[in-house]
Amino acid sequence: MRHTPPLTPQFYVTAPQSCPYLPDRMERKLFTALQGDNAHALNDSLSQQGFRRSQNVLYRPSCSDCAGCLSARIRVSDFAPTKTQSKTLRRNANLDREVRSPWATEEQYDLFRRYLSARHATGGMADMDIFEFAAMIEETPVRTRVIEYTDSTATDDALTAVCLTDVLQDGLSMVYSFYKPELANRSLGTFIILDHIRLALELDLPFVYLGYWVPGSEKMGYKANFSGVELFRNGGWEPMEQPENYSADLHPLSTEPISEQVSNLILPNVRPVNR
Repeated sequence: MRHTPPLTPQFYVTAPQSCPYLPDRMERKLFTALQGDNAHALNDSLSQQGFRRSQNVLYRPSCSDCAGCLSARIRVSDFAPTKTQSKTLRRNANLDREVRSPWATEEQYDLFRRYLSARHATGGMADMDIFEFAAMIEETPVRTRVIEYTDSTATDDALTAVCLTDVLQDGLSMVYSFYKPELANRSLGTFIILDHIRLALELDLPFVYLGYWVPGSEKMGYKANFSGVELFRNGGWEPMEQPENYSADLHPLSTEPISEQVSNLILPNVRPVNR
């Protein structure tokens, strides 16, 4: 029997689990399926409201007593590289960018495994096999690209970095990136962001979406090093202030009830529902 997905997205909440960013915290996520003919518009709309994509799911942190995770994006017109970032671009001038369709390769998976083993050996993706990796790359109902960076001077093992990127109506969303961990002195993570800023300018797109920035999390601290960063707070985007002005302190009133969060969402071709 054929079933047609509902016209209005259905939202759900995950069970609490350990927070990957802050110790002794529990995280909870609000999420919805990304499917059907309206997937592109839904991805655009919810990305502009702090959501992120993982395969065919859109999610946003919705912890009961913590609002530390803040969606971050760079307004490329306001970005100016620091001296250190300019050096990073020059240091990686030998890397060639190639934008590919979202197909997984063994070469990508080998680099992915090396990256995880060195940087995130105990993380949630540490046990991902090649089939799960292929699903992460290929299971996308939206306009997704795999951006590869190869060493133009290398005779073998040229693949140096990879970023899975969604092309939104108003920007590039960096879904996941990985790179050669042995090249720590090249600041490849920073370089990938800098090159996405260049690519967004080439495509005349105003934003590069970085995912979440978490005050007090060393793992996410690098995102505050870019000028032109905006944070999604209290239902809208605002320029980032000094990082020390933000706090991830626990507070029982920091998060709106789930029903109110869902009611306040702006969906494509759907007016906000007031409950």
